[in-house]
Amino acid sequence: MNKLHQFLKTRRSIRRFKPDPVPAHVMEAILHTSTFAPSAHNLQPWRFVQVESDSAKEKLGNALTTKMRTDMELEGALQADIQKRIKISLRRISEAPIIIILCRDIEAIRENKREDEIMGIQSIALAGLQLLLAAEAEKVSGNWICWVLYAQKETISALELPKNWLPEAMLFLGYADEEPEDAKHHTHENLTIKR
Repeated sequence: MNKLHQFLKTRRSIRRFKPDPVPAHVMEAILHTSTFAPSAHNLQPWRFVQVESDSAKEKLGNALTTKMRTDMELEGALQADIQKRIKISLRRISEAPIIIILCRDIEAIRENKREDEIMGIQSIALAGLQLLLAAEAEKVSGNWICWVLYAQKETISALELPKNWLPEAMLFLGYADEEPEDAKHHTHENLTIKR
């Protein structure tokens, strides 16, 4: 048990990857393990889009950064800042050996209520964490990115996804090409109610 706790505390977000490909059987194992995450009403609404080709990464990068530019311009950002952020974003997308777009099947829902939608989103998040931990078990590093939340329609269009697959998160996966930072001390607050 102590080894499991230690493993869970050693996962880090990695932003630089080696160009080495992740073998298909390793990715299959990671994705399969991800599907053992708990989900509300066992609806398992997660859908995984694996992006590996340069052309798909280019389409995704262009879609995300075009929306990013529009949003930043509306916020009054300087062109130099916009260009810098776009350049970094495109580099990160092109350098990630594998990108997983974590989608929620909006048709995998019990009732058309806000609470049920939130349960689906929570289920997706659990699958994403399970995916990152499964990757770590395979010595594959990862990083959770939320960019697709700001460009869901653009992501669906760029990757020609089914209309009911709503992008919720993006995970960069690969073999680390940087040393992760030491863990910072994490605190927590809790309230125990015994009556």
